[in-house]
Amino acid sequence: MKPSPFFRTSGRVLAALAFSFVAACSDNTDPDNGNPDAGTGTDTSPLYAFVAQVSADSASTSYVILTDKVDHTEPLSLANATEITGRALGSGIEKTGALFVSSSGSAVVTRYNVTADNKLEKAGEVSFAGKGLTTIGEYQNQFQFASDTKAYYFDGRTAQVVVWNPKDMSVTNSIPLPGMTIEGTVLSFASNPIRVGTKVLMPLAWRPSAGIGITKKAGIVVLDTATDTAQIATDDRCGYVRDGVVGSDGQVYLATEAYGAAVKRTAQANPDVPEPCLLKFDPQTATFDAAFYKSLGSLTNGSATGSLLQGPTGSGYLRVLDETTYTVVEGTHPRVIASAVAWKWWKLDLKADMTAATLVDTLPASTGSSFLFHAGDRTLFTEFTNSSSTTNFRELTDQSGKLVATHDGLSFSFLQLR
Repeated sequence: MKPSPFFRTSGRVLAALAFSFVAACSDNTDPDNGNPDAGTGTDTSPLYAFVAQVSADSASTSYVILTDKVDHTEPLSLANATEITGRALGSGIEKTGALFVSSSGSAVVTRYNVTADNKLEKAGEVSFAGKGLTTIGEYQNQFQFASDTKAYYFDGRTAQVVVWNPKDMSVTNSIPLPGMTIEGTVLSFASNPIRVGTKVLMPLAWRPSAGIGITKKAGIVVLDTATDTAQIATDDRCGYVRDGVVGSDGQVYLATEAYGAAVKRTAQANPDVPEPCLLKFDPQTATFDAAFYKSLGSLTNGSATGSLLQGPTGSGYLRVLDETTYTVVEGTHPRVIASAVAWKWWKLDLKADMTAATLVDTLPASTGSSFLFHAGDRTLFTEFTNSSSTTNFRELTDQSGKLVATHDGLSFSFLQLR
């Protein structure tokens, strides 16, 4: 069972526009032999890491770009970035001066510390190969950090959670998750898992390994970081339920993702393709509410609707395909529809008696599948444009959708390092 990248790109890299930022990498290893302190400098000014994946000739190269601010009027340059072979993910705890970089090219995670002169310095590495992994991929948030000495990596290929220590860079345990495996399917993890107390809730989505479609099953892993135990709950009422947020009632609301909505849009007459839906999940009992079910289209005047992203407290944003500006042509692949810059934002108050979402007309339509990243008290969302060769970062916090940064390649990782 192989989780696949949400988007694949082709074509050559667009020429990087000139705009210098502090970014470099030292090949020196930490003198403490893998037991480093967090960033060695005393500078407390902001520092951010953007990780860009560029594909050309069926090969990918990633770039870690460091910059002292989020907002830029010109594209971020890849010229002085740290280069990583393959699809790289950068993860870590915000504002701790450490970035953990993995790659699709191996099962190794490398720790980089920020130095006093704002560079990245290698400070140890750990391999997950002993747990059966040969590669690390998909999304940044498959890495979850409980503390500076305990972290987790969710792996679909081996159906387990690898437990590791980010301080001394060692593997300490693993938690098997055999219930994740469904024969004949490809598994995809949530890009924005949910944290409730000591628990990490990781929604799961499946699609057939051959052909176009989605599997009629919702799933979620509930990992308790206090006990290092995990369980999987499932529901058979709808499929590709990969997004979730916490409502004001403390319940978790889970929704079909935009790709699942696009699959249904292209196969409306096929009863075997489940309609996009909204489910409710109790994080304390780890059970789905059998009495709660909402068709996402019923909340948005019957439009193709998928994805649920965190909004202001007690609310979420649904993504709704605007077919007045984008025409769905018969035979179009659902991936193309999901990645079209045509999905509007609708705000949904998450409560038991919800009946309708409301269009947020200040937010521009963007690609249906977005990643959320935090920069201080700001939340940014991404959109992939130019045939998925460019990533834009836009403002979500003030509901303006203002473009704040852009770079060549796809971005699945962003972290405030300081």
